[in-house]
Amino acid sequence: MKLWARRIRAAIGMGLIWGAAWFGAGALLARVPGFYSDLPFPLLFAPLGFLTGIIFSGILVGIEGRRGIDRTSLPRFAAWGAASGLLLTGIFVVGAGLRGGALLGEFLLFGPTLGVASAVCAAGSLAVARWAERRELRGPSGDPAEGELTEDEKRELLGPGD
Repeated sequence: MKLWARRIRAAIGMGLIWGAAWFGAGALLARVPGFYSDLPFPLLFAPLGFLTGIIFSGILVGIEGRRGIDRTSLPRFAAWGAASGLLLTGIFVVGAGLRGGALLGEFLLFGPTLGVASAVCAAGSLAVARWAERRELRGPSGDPAEGELTEDEKRELLGPGD
């Protein structure tokens, strides 16, 4: 499969996972008395999570490039997540500004909320990815030392043959 097709599929997957997480957060917020919306919170938050997940994937591909998750720190990952939330806020604020809305007030209202939520999702994504990678490396008895390398990993370690 082509590299860009895999990246697009991964970005959509990240968006769906973040959308599901934000849907859950909306469902929790809907249970808190005093918070009301014309649209149910889960249905309001899920598309925002989906979009920030896709933006986050784009930031990772564009800025982090080939750096693996094992070499990326949790604060750095969370910072890119926060940047994706702030970028989405900026897009919405510019759209509101084109309609004559207040720019700074809306950015200060939505920016920190989307930034923190995206940072939490990014940190959670990295934690889950590292956990999955550790589980994948274990051998049959659960010991990482018994894990086997794939053929591609063997070729990469051994280098070009004679």
